[in-house]
Amino acid sequence: MFKEAKVMFIYTETSLHCGSGTSLGVIDLPIQREKYTDYPVCQASGIKGVVREWFDNKYGERDSKIKYTFGPDFGRGDSEAHAGAATFTDGRLLLFPVRSLNSVFAYTTSVFALSRLRRDLEMAGESVGWKVPAESDKILGVSESKVKTGDNKVVLEEYTFDFQLDEGVKAIAEWIASNAIPQGDEYNFWRQKVKTDLIILPEDAFGDFVKLSTEVQARIRINNDTKTVDKGALFYEEALPCDSLLYSVVMAHDPACDNAKRPTDLQDSTDVMKFVSEIKSKRLQFGGDATIGKGIVNVNFLNGR
Repeated sequence: MFKEAKVMFIYTETSLHCGSGTSLGVIDLPIQREKYTDYPVCQASGIKGVVREWFDNKYGERDSKIKYTFGPDFGRGDSEAHAGAATFTDGRLLLFPVRSLNSVFAYTTSVFALSRLRRDLEMAGESVGWKVPAESDKILGVSESKVKTGDNKVVLEEYTFDFQLDEGVKAIAEWIASNAIPQGDEYNFWRQKVKTDLIILPEDAFGDFVKLSTEVQARIRINNDTKTVDKGALFYEEALPCDSLLYSVVMAHDPACDNAKRPTDLQDSTDVMKFVSEIKSKRLQFGGDATIGKGIVNVNFLNGR
């Protein structure tokens, strides 16, 4: 059982393709989705692999702290079988950007997504001062909202919704701005935007947007000889849009080996969590299509209890 846990937020700075393989549907290369909600997700194995790669690049693949934190890599010659001391959950969706008639786009979420975040925060030993609003058939937002129109409507894509003021949303927006959005100066605009443009959608509407409003790009392959498109080389690829926010819970336990084998600065779960937390405020590359600029994310850890 884990002894330490922290919530790690993942903010997409470019579109993100965590692919699920090929499909027989309209989209040839869809993104990973949860089975029961159909929400976009980044599977835990992919997150763990990206984080490990970052440490490999910083410390070298043979560093013993990496082996005991993430587990042995038999492909690199490790022979001792043991579990890694760090565990990552799937990256769950919290905020999804949707094009808005006013203010370019809105940060959307739902009662379910917020409730699940609260449950995961509780698992990580974190308490928050805000409460999840009751479900509504209207869009909930703050009085300073810039996405609502003069007649108290919100237009997202081609759909119009009634707007309802809910003061509870303000506390949620301020908490997200202070804790989940990256804290660098370059993020001042986005921290202010989430305070005014966070809206809570009816559950079905949020489910439809995260399913139908992802980015779908047509891609082709050029024949090097003819300089034309190869026959049958047109395919469609899906991606989670830029300015989406996901989170994963990172858990740590003591290294799975005798005390004598543990590296000096990796003696227990506290050391493991401190080690993994070195990626805080760092930019990592998640998912596929790295060479065309996809998957750049900013990682932010929620600070201590």
